[in-house]
Parts: sequence; C-alpha cells; structure tokens
Amino acid sequence: MSDALMQNHPVHSEAGWQKETLPRAIRPARAHPVRTLSLVALIVGLGALLGISSAYLLIEREEPLDAIIVGPWKAYPKAGTTEADPYSVAIYTRGGYIPLASGEGLALTARFDSAGQFLDPACSYRISGRTPTARLWTLTSVNGHGRLVETLPGRSHISSQSLLRKPDGTFEVLVSKHIQAGNWLPLPPKAQSSDGLRFVLRLYDAPVTTGAALDGVSVPVIERTGCS
Repeated sequence: MSDALMQNHPVHSEAGWQKETLPRAIRPARAHPVRTLSLVALIVGLGALLGISSAYLLIEREEPLDAIIVGPWKAYPKAGTTEADPYSVAIYTRGGYIPLASGEGLALTARFDSAGQFLDPACSYRISGRTPTARLWTLTSVNGHGRLVETLPGRSHISSQSLLRKPDGTFEVLVSKHIQAGNWLPLPPKAQSSDGLRFVLRLYDAPVTTGAALDGVSVPVIERTGCS
C-alpha cells in the first residue's frame, strides 16, 4: 500500500481501538487497585458488622434457639448438652446460668401469658391447671433478664411440696405483689413494667426431658387478672 493511501486511511492499533471507536459510557476501563481494595474492605467490614450485630442482639434477648413451645411455655431440651447451639452456650455463659442436665429435669420458661401478652410485673396473674409428671417442681418469678428479685416475704418461688390442690389434682397459683390467700407467688412491690417478668417452671426427675416427650402434655395456663 502506498504512502499516500495509508495517509488517507489511518491504521488503528488493537491497543487503542476502545478509546477511539466506542462511546465514553461503554468503554471498558481498568479498575484502579486502590479503589478495588477499598470496595472489598467496605464489603468485608459491612459483613462483619452485620454478623456481630445480629449475634449481639440474639444474645442480648437471652432467648436460646431450638425452643419447644407448649402453650405459653418454652423448653430448651438441648440446653446443657453437647448438642446446644453456640448462641445458647454464649447466653448461658454470659448470664452465669447453669441449665438443668437431661438427667436432672427440664425447665420451662414463659414470657407471655396464654393470651399472648407480655408478662408485666405490675400486673397480677393466675397460673392454674396441671404440670407434666415430675417428682418435684418449682415455679419461680424472675425479671426480664432472668434475675431473682426481692419480694416482701423474702421468696420468689413456690414448690409442689407446699402446694394446695383441688380434689381433682389441679392447682391454682395467684401471682401478685399483694398478699393473696392460698397458693401465692409474690412479685416485687415496686416493680415497673420496664423491669420485665418471666415465669420459670422447673421439673425435677421428670420423664419429659426431650422435645418428643413434650407433645400433648398438660401445662399450666397463665391468665392476667388485673394491673395496678
């Protein structure tokens, strides 16, 4: 090809065709290394933040996973075993709780009444019915963080050994900060709603220590009777 013809038809090299023939908006561009590194660091940081935040919120709720729900009560049969999930282990370790081993019994916890309302220490409740078979059981009131609270009589639990029962074997426990006749489970006299409230029913030497064994068992009903 002559020099004159080559001047009229300039030759495009392969290295520069993108810049000369494609519109600016769709030209391929090589990412800057610093920008790429910053983007990767941002993604990793956000992922770590979300993971840590979700784990913190789950542990802060102090409600282990793998719960078995029976009425208003929740049981955690795997607590205290080698099958417990890491979040549950963290909750027990952080709070200093010692869960019952499978050979000792089972603990059931209630955060709501049978109508689905949050338990409130400023209210009064009636806990009635039957419990699963057990050699001994205790019913305890704790605050929203699972801590025992001070009451006027100096106790925050009631046991099956000192329980008054009806002729059919059922029972009724009145939960209130005011003195009640019969089976009375006292609440703190100056408790506020923000303090939270839980009921813990511990069954000792009980055959119902697994999730399958809890199917169809009778558990006490929790009814709100009033609020002050």
